[in-house]
Amino acid sequence: MIFDMNRFQETAEVLKALAHPIRLCIVHGLSNKGPCNVSCMENCIEASQSGISQHLAKLRSAGIVKSERLGNEVYYEIANDNIKKLIDSIFNECILK
Repeated sequence: MIFDMNRFQETAEVLKALAHPIRLCIVHGLSNKGPCNVSCMENCIEASQSGISQHLAKLRSAGIVKSERLGNEVYYEIANDNIKKLIDSIFNECILK
């Protein structure tokens, strides 16, 4: 059997991006609540607005979240169902039981 190392590399990059408590918290919140802006996240996470924005930039560059501008606000959501399944799996089936 030959493994597709590109697929493993891409998966490792996603896992690296998620391997920070604040980023994991952001993605978990988006998975549960749906689209949200930075102000909403700031109310739930003990981090500054600029700190949250930096984490969101990392998540966006890894393809984990996507953003949409609505007027003056930018709303973030999970980029695809595979990420949502991964987060749900981590929190519902594996780690936190």
